[in-house]
Amino acid sequence: MSAHTIFNNAPIGSIIAWSDGTPQPPARFRKKLAAWQSSNSRGRLIRKQGGRGAGNVSLSASFTLHEVDYGAGCVIATRVHRTFSLESKLHFTVVETPAIGSVRVLDRPGDDAELVHLATNEADAQEWLTRHGYPHAVLEEVTADEAGTDIIKGRTAA
Repeated sequence: MSAHTIFNNAPIGSIIAWSDGTPQPPARFRKKLAAWQSSNSRGRLIRKQGGRGAGNVSLSASFTLHEVDYGAGCVIATRVHRTFSLESKLHFTVVETPAIGSVRVLDRPGDDAELVHLATNEADAQEWLTRHGYPHAVLEEVTADEAGTDIIKGRTAA
């Protein structure tokens, strides 16, 4: 799929894989493998941003994927996010969509909201919020009629 298809149809919380189409090098070539992994990986869709401009500069629409967290114990030291422009030449695939009935915890209301947690139900989302500091968090349930779900899974919408 193209970046446009992901932006227009994939629901927030989906697992998205991206690839540049090159074959994976053998593990013994550590530097080549690390370079390959930067263009061939997967992450959870946490944000979609429409095109915007400031003065003479205009930025195209984009989406952000949460790739991985690094840390020890219960402490996250580094969180890796990857943002892709709609002009990206990479190939994208929806690996998994969020389960119906799961609850997205967004950091704030509005179009600039970012997914900070995907809970199995509302009680789990409320419990998660008591342990994390998001005073303006918004809970959003994943519904069966969510836009684009049928298209992504290879079925036509009725």
